[in-house]
Amino acid sequence: MQQFSIAIHGGAGTIVKKDITAGQETAYMKGLTDALQAGYLVLEKGGSSLDAVSAAVVSLEDCILFNAGRGSVFTKTGMHEMDASIMDGAAMSAGAVAGVSKIKNPITLAGKIMQNSEHVMLSGDGALQFAKEQGLQLEDDQYFFSQFRYDQWQLVKNENTF
Repeated sequence: MQQFSIAIHGGAGTIVKKDITAGQETAYMKGLTDALQAGYLVLEKGGSSLDAVSAAVVSLEDCILFNAGRGSVFTKTGMHEMDASIMDGAAMSAGAVAGVSKIKNPITLAGKIMQNSEHVMLSGDGALQFAKEQGLQLEDDQYFFSQFRYDQWQLVKNENTF
């Protein structure tokens, strides 16, 4: 039996334990565990490391607690723009997407860019058009809304620092 390992992280930023409730901690741990299991299951069934990475990241993107996909932070203008990238070291290939809206799972789009285009990176409207051509799932802006992220944005939206 082949041995393998998988590691994930829940995104950028710091969550200080004293600032969250036991219930919130449990929810974050469940989200991380779900992502680990999604990737692990792919590997356990003999899937590729690339597919395992994608499965784990899709799980994080689908969980409103993490700042990717559904739980993305707001931009200065109050919108959601997401980025994602993926690399295949063995094939020396990569795919990335930047500044996209409406794409349910940006990591899936990054993979499609790597596998089905001559580009390494697409952004904005061009990336959205490619996602539509690839048949990827789109969501309206409300899908990405999180009250927690909205409240964070309200605190900083009028600051002029970057």
